[in-house]
Amino acid sequence: MSEGAHPLDALERALRDERRALLEHDAEALLAATAAKLAALRQAEGWPPDPAARERVQALSELNQANGALLARRRREVNWTLRQLGRIEAGSVYDANGQTGARPQARCLGVG
Repeated sequence: MSEGAHPLDALERALRDERRALLEHDAEALLAATAAKLAALRQAEGWPPDPAARERVQALSELNQANGALLARRRREVNWTLRQLGRIEAGSVYDANGQTGARPQARCLGVG
């Protein structure tokens, strides 16, 4: 970030980049945007509170929450795909009594 630039500018850029990466399914760009977002947040913590920036902070918070909802949706899509392929995370499998620990039934999808 350039000298004198407000950290909220960098945070806004990072949040917009994060959203673009989520929409484009770009994992590398998502990781870069997340790192930029965390750096901007760390820098913003060092700035004195600015009551005039309240509305902007609220708007950035809403953008961050929207990105979180989109990320959760992507995760559900990935989990659904993994289930269709017979790959299930061990922590998400329950036995007949509602207890975790049951092993998923693996399906062979082809000869390799």
